[in-house]
Amino acid sequence: MSAASLLDTDIQAARILVVDDERANLVLMERVLRTAGYTNLVLIQDSREVLERYRDEPTDLILLDIRMPHLNGFDILDQLSGLDDPLISPVLVLSAEYNREAVLRALHAGARDFIGKPFDRAEVLAKVRNMLEVRLAHRLSHNQRLLLEHLVAERTHQLRDTRLQVVHRLGRAAEYRDNETGAHILRMSHTSALLARQLGWEEADVECMLHASPMHDVGKIGIPDHILLKPGKLDAEEWAIMQTHTTIGGDILNGDDSDLLCMAREIALTHHEKWDGSGYPKGLAGEDIPPSGRIVAIADVFDALTSARPYKAPWPLEQALDYLRQGSGQHFEPRIVEVFFDLLPQILEIRARFTETDSPETPIQDD
Repeated sequence: MSAASLLDTDIQAARILVVDDERANLVLMERVLRTAGYTNLVLIQDSREVLERYRDEPTDLILLDIRMPHLNGFDILDQLSGLDDPLISPVLVLSAEYNREAVLRALHAGARDFIGKPFDRAEVLAKVRNMLEVRLAHRLSHNQRLLLEHLVAERTHQLRDTRLQVVHRLGRAAEYRDNETGAHILRMSHTSALLARQLGWEEADVECMLHASPMHDVGKIGIPDHILLKPGKLDAEEWAIMQTHTTIGGDILNGDDSDLLCMAREIALTHHEKWDGSGYPKGLAGEDIPPSGRIVAIADVFDALTSARPYKAPWPLEQALDYLRQGSGQHFEPRIVEVFFDLLPQILEIRARFTETDSPETPIQDD
């Protein structure tokens, strides 16, 4: 079947509402349209039924009288415009009230065209076909746009998932170097996100925190094994080298302007800064430390203290909590310490949810 034949078939199957309070006019219009091949006609004599019938299923064209009891044609046009339909059906007004004022009022109210009664059959059929051709073109364009939007959204979701997978694996690379566990990354990232949300962050930024914080120690990739894996205390020279994992992480994560990697770089650089200015690498103090770094500092320290490592046993919970209390105003921002203790039941639930037996493959999911 040719494209022209397909178009004719679609046009003749278009749903047309014919609205007129005079039964004779409805019968006449039905005969005119059916003779021209139109098959999907809805005849409405009571104007109060128009909106309901319009909503029953997609409508392609409305032929509308003006002078009617209950609701006149202008009332119907107002109802249709109030639907806020992105693909509103075109309206062709057919009325004996054919004067300049009525025509302009109808066109301003949303009608596409106006024909006076008594009408010329050929003129009506020509305008009906033209309006249906335009309508079908608009509907096709609208459907294609929706399809493209769906495909773009799907592709964006795939790219986001791919980026997150790369990010998580980058974080795991540091874990393998440092004998960390996947559970530590899960616990500290969920705790960081929980704190951020309670501190009033926007939800998009909370999600960003969830996925950026696992890369806080990615710079340890660049620390030599004899320092990173040393079981004993580091000497001054070794400690100076260990501290460079923050700037190495910042360099690794530099050069991308996405919100995710910008926050990840910020965290990598600042999660060892301290509220009193005694941290590293820059000795930032107070609010000069980015909020993300201040949050991750306490989440990371708490989980590190309460977790077993090859070189240490886990601290008892109360001892770790005392350390946080003592660090308020020195290591940690006091406000964040306060929020941490407010959320302690939820933080302990996170610890219980992600145990040391969890696989490092466990995905970081939004709460």
